Amino acid sequence: MDHLVTVLAFALLCLLYAALRARNRAVLADLPGPRPESFLMGNLAELHKEEAGKADFRYQAEFGGVARIKAPFGVDMLWICDPKALQYIYQTSGYNFPKQPERRVLSGLMGDHGLTWAEGETHKRQRKVMLPAFGSPEAKALLPVFDHYAEQVTLKWREIIEGSPDQTAVLNVIKLIAPATLDAIGEAAFDYKLGCMENSENELAQAYSSLVAGIFSSPSKSKLFWISVAHYIPMRVAEWLYANLPGKGLDKARQNKRAAHTVARQLLDSKSEALLQSKGSRDVMSIIVRANTSENEKTKLADDEMIAQMRTIMLAGQETGSNTLSFALYELARNPHYQERLRVEIRTMEQAIRERNGITFTASDFDGMPFLQAFVREVLRYHPAVPHNYRQAAKDDVIPLSKPIRTLSGKIVDEIPIPKGTRVTLSLAAYNREKDIWGEDAHVFNPERFLNFSGKRGPTVGVFANILTFSGGIHACIGWRLAILELQSFLVQLVSNFEFGLTEELKRLRRENALVMVPTLEGEPEKGVQLPLKISFAAQC
Repeated sequence: MDHLVTVLAFALLCLLYAALRARNRAVLADLPGPRPESFLMGNLAELHKEEAGKADFRYQAEFGGVARIKAPFGVDMLWICDPKALQYIYQTSGYNFPKQPERRVLSGLMGDHGLTWAEGETHKRQRKVMLPAFGSPEAKALLPVFDHYAEQVTLKWREIIEGSPDQTAVLNVIKLIAPATLDAIGEAAFDYKLGCMENSENELAQAYSSLVAGIFSSPSKSKLFWISVAHYIPMRVAEWLYANLPGKGLDKARQNKRAAHTVARQLLDSKSEALLQSKGSRDVMSIIVRANTSENEKTKLADDEMIAQMRTIMLAGQETGSNTLSFALYELARNPHYQERLRVEIRTMEQAIRERNGITFTASDFDGMPFLQAFVREVLRYHPAVPHNYRQAAKDDVIPLSKPIRTLSGKIVDEIPIPKGTRVTLSLAAYNREKDIWGEDAHVFNPERFLNFSGKRGPTVGVFANILTFSGGIHACIGWRLAILELQSFLVQLVSNFEFGLTEELKRLRRENALVMVPTLEGEPEKGVQLPLKISFAAQC
């Protein structure tokens, strides 16, 4: 009897695949796209196992802004980097292109049912409560926190270099930066001192150490296959499987959840008590707790949702911050003339600060440093922390295109009708290299583009400098202002004090696709994230 039920369930699944494939094929079959590796794997392996962006750039060069790609069992999906199509999906359509359910399950694994998991009315309600904590004045008020931890990194690196024979050391910068960015987000977001820099044995520090890379980098084909076909499993079932199945990566995620929940519950209690005593602080969570109390019972966040936001903020703030800063230092090492130009600008601003009897940089000082602004923008464009977003059509729809494409049958079309349920991979990596937006040298790291360009190319897509690294529309990264301030603060401190050079190992640098983009070295996946740079003291004027 059990065997019969299994056979019938499998047959039903096959019929479902066949029906979906036939429906999608009727609409999407005429679109060009890359040849799939196999019927079982489709294009998943090349898109997710290669270095982040490599397959995207091939698709972009061969097919333009849109291509038909294959999921397992020959199911058609869309790959998109066309600016007008992205604007339509992110900005115009709102919640008509929700996140794919299998991707929401992964978000839940890393951040519970927080903002990156939520959709529709739940997402709207959560974002409304959280928005007051992420405005420009609120972000600027937290700059001293970032400055403090940038100084702590500087002191630690100075100590290491002073103890080196030739006053030069090779440091795996991402491993040394990650505890500082976690400490910074802990204090900025929660007014809580995690102490990760002082104590690497700290449970929370260990729980976040190489978290995303440890779970998602170098995924096997079987893992990619099951993530994709989980699309057809009810979300509650998929979440139960992730919560209970054995596996090294899943164990790491569960360890992170336990450690983060312990701290998050303590923080929620202390913030709520402080608010009752009218002692609320200016950290992110205090503002969210205060905003939540003003909501009515139907719209306010429950305790488990508040805890989920804490976990989401810690993950997003730590992973993307440390990775982006590491790639920024790599580009300075790779381009010494940019490093020197940035250092000259920093020295000039340091002199201006002394002349006004100031002590440290302000957000306005950062705004007054044009090359710093250009360099930060170019790092975010060239090294997007998240290479892809994943959506699906909630209804039959028609997506407009910036440039017409030629279909396989020879038609020239400037819009694409897609059926309800079609899965869409939005390529942030390829959009950030779109030549119509960024110029013919879009595949070259060149901060000058943000100094020389006046005006606007293409539709508005991204929330910052029209770069899509922070996503766009209703799902844009809520903490993008904090992220930029943190990056600027650390860059100014580190470039002011140190000179960065390349190492031989960096010839094997991989931009690893692990949901977020992380630096690793070819042939050494077991060592996790690596970005070794040669560091010495910068000349002081």
